[in-house]
Amino acid sequence: MYWRGHVGIALLAYAPVAGAIRVAGEPELAVLGAAVAVACSTLPDLDHRLPVAHRGPTHTVAFAVAAGTFAALAAGVALPAGAPTGTGLPPWTPAFVGGVATLSLCSHVAGDAITPMGIRPFRPLSAWHVTLDLTPAANPRANRLFLGVGAAALALSVGLTP
Repeated sequence: MYWRGHVGIALLAYAPVAGAIRVAGEPELAVLGAAVAVACSTLPDLDHRLPVAHRGPTHTVAFAVAAGTFAALAAGVALPAGAPTGTGLPPWTPAFVGGVATLSLCSHVAGDAITPMGIRPFRPLSAWHVTLDLTPAANPRANRLFLGVGAAALALSVGLTP
């Protein structure tokens, strides 16, 4: 997928989380989560600028978990638990940020699994190759469709929750 498709798939994955967070009475956190989901949605494609194979180490579940852990730690430094932040965010915000980052990164891997090239999500532990071969990554219609569906899902999730 290209960036539009990855952003859309990340928003689609995050939509139920946003609705649950709004129901829990944390609308600011729902907005923060959407920003984290979008920001992390294309992070694995930084491998285009690194001396590693495309869809290599940055397109694995291990990378998603490691980067999500880093995001949680960074959020913990920025918003120390129990410290008066004045933001109105709950003390579990760092864990939430890490979870949303991991979800978004996993959605990237899933998005690339639908292309003919596919991915090896558990590398280096397993050479298992996953491809659903549904659409080429460069298909502009598929990328726009995912962006539209993801944005609509998030809007509905947030709009239908009190």
